[in-house]
Amino acid sequence: MRVSKRATSAIALSAAAALVASGCSSGDSNDDAAASKDGAISVHGVQPENPLVPSNTTETGGGKVIDWLFTGLVEYPNDGGAPRNALAESINTTDSKVFTIKIKKGTKFHDGTEVKSKNFVDAWNWAAYSPNGAQNGTFFSDIQGFEDTYTTDPDGADGPQKAPPPKADKMSGLKVVDEQTFEVTLAAPTAVFPTKLGYSAFMPLPDVFFTQKPEEFGKKPVGNGPVKFVSWEDNVLIKLTRFDDYNLRDKMKVKDVDVKLYQDETAAYADLLANNLDFMEVVPTSALAGDKWKTDLGDRGLSTVTPSTALIAFPTYDKRFQNPKLRRAVSLSINRQEISDKIFFGTRKPADSWANPLTPGAKPGNCTACKFDPATAKTLLTEAGGFTGEMVFYYNSDSSHKDWMDAVAQQVKTNLGINARAEGVPTFAVFRQNINAHKMTGPYRAAWQQDYPDVENWVNPLYVTGGSSNDGLYSSKEVDALAKQASAAPSLEASHEAFSKAVELVDQDVPSIPIYFYGQQSGHSEKIKKLELNNVGELDITSVEL
Repeated sequence: MRVSKRATSAIALSAAAALVASGCSSGDSNDDAAASKDGAISVHGVQPENPLVPSNTTETGGGKVIDWLFTGLVEYPNDGGAPRNALAESINTTDSKVFTIKIKKGTKFHDGTEVKSKNFVDAWNWAAYSPNGAQNGTFFSDIQGFEDTYTTDPDGADGPQKAPPPKADKMSGLKVVDEQTFEVTLAAPTAVFPTKLGYSAFMPLPDVFFTQKPEEFGKKPVGNGPVKFVSWEDNVLIKLTRFDDYNLRDKMKVKDVDVKLYQDETAAYADLLANNLDFMEVVPTSALAGDKWKTDLGDRGLSTVTPSTALIAFPTYDKRFQNPKLRRAVSLSINRQEISDKIFFGTRKPADSWANPLTPGAKPGNCTACKFDPATAKTLLTEAGGFTGEMVFYYNSDSSHKDWMDAVAQQVKTNLGINARAEGVPTFAVFRQNINAHKMTGPYRAAWQQDYPDVENWVNPLYVTGGSSNDGLYSSKEVDALAKQASAAPSLEASHEAFSKAVELVDQDVPSIPIYFYGQQSGHSEKIKKLELNNVGELDITSVEL
C-alpha cells in the first residue's frame, strides 16, 4: 500500500489552505521577481524506494520528485477545480470506450527531444508488459489487450511456479495516429479514464529510456516537466533545476530546488526553524502539543486537510493473519478517538470510512470495522482461535509514526491480551522494500494519498487481486467481480454505487485498518514570500516566489 501516495487531486481546499501567500511582500515586485528568477529553495524529502521511473514509483519519497520532473496529459488544479488539460490539446470520446488524444506540439523532454504521441504509447506499453516489473502496471488494465501483456505469478513470489510469458508485448488498444495524436481503446466503457491521466503512471517517456536499463535511467531521469534532474546523492540530496525550455502554464519562478533527504524529522524541523530548510510538508507530532508549531513558526505555519488516510495493513500472505475475524478483532480493539486526541491533539480525525470522505464517490461512515468495540473484539478473537506469539506492528522510523504506532500496539495488547508491540524500520526506503518483497511478519503502517479524484482509486489499486498497491496480497473473487463491474459502469454515478457494494465486502474482510484521516501542519522559511500547496498538501514548486 503506497505509504502516502502523492499526485494531486481535484477536491476543493479552503482558501486559507490553498494559498499560503504569507507574509511579506510589500517590497518592489521587480526585485522580488529577480530574487525568484535566480533563487534556490530546499525542500524536505526522504530517500526514494526505487530509481525514478514514473510507472515503477508507488510512494511519496520518489513520487513527489517525479511529479515535479514530469508533466502529463491532464493536471489537477490547486484550487480544487475539475481536471484540466496539461500536455493534452484535446481528449475526445463519444462512448467512453474509444478516446482520441491530441497532444500539444512543440513541448520538449529535458534532453531536447520533442514529446510525441509515441512517447506515451511506448511508455504505457512498457509499463503494462509484466516482465518489466513496473509496480504501476495494473493501472493500464482498462486498456484493450492488457490481459495479453500482463500475467501474474500463480503461486506467489515464493512458490515454485513462475508467471507464464505474456502473449504480446504491446496492448492492442493503443495506436499512434500521427506525431501529436494517439487512440486509446478500452476493454469496456470507463467513465473515470480521463480523470486518471494526470497520475504519474501515465507520464510519457523519452526515446532514451528504451536504450538503457530502467534503473540506469531512474538514477538520472529525463522528464518533460518544469524542472530537470541534476544529481542524486543517496540519503543526502536530490538536486533539480529549472527547465528553461518548458512552455506550458506552470513555469518555474525560482531556479533551483534541493530535495534534502532526511532520516530524522526532528532534525528537519530544527533546520526549518533556523531557516536552513525552506519547506516541510508535515511537522513532527512532537510540535503539535499545545500548538507548539504555531508558536515556533508564526505566520510561516499553515494547516490544511488532505484526501489521505493512515492505515495499518495486514500481510495476508502470512497464515497467522488470514482469518478475517482476527483482523476485525484487531481493528475493533483500537480506540481511534483516543489516538486522535492524545497523540495528534485533535489535528487528525478518527477514520470511519474506507475511502477518504473528501474523495468524489466516497461514502462516509461505511467502515463498520472502524468502531471501537473491545467486547466484540474479544469474542471475534476467540472465534478466530486466538493469536499465538508476538504481534509486531512495523513502521518507518524516519518520520513521526512511533507514538501512534506504539499506541495502537498497546491498545491491542490491553484490549485483546495479545503480546503486541511496535517496531521501527530505520528508513522509509528499506521499509517499502520489505513490503514490496512481501517480507513483512506483522501488521505495518501504510497510508493512501489518492492519485486522482475518484473512489475507484481507493478500491482497484488496494483491494483488487494484483492491484498495484495491494501489498498484503489480499484476494477476493467477489470484490474483484464487483470492482470490474464498477469500473465498466456507463457513468460516474453508476460506478460509484457499484464500488460502494465492493467496499461492503472489503469491510467484512478487513484486509487493512483505516486509523485516521490526515490533517496537515506545514511550515516554510522566512525567505519564501508566496507558495501554494496542491490539494494533497504537497508543495507546488512552480508557485514559489522569494
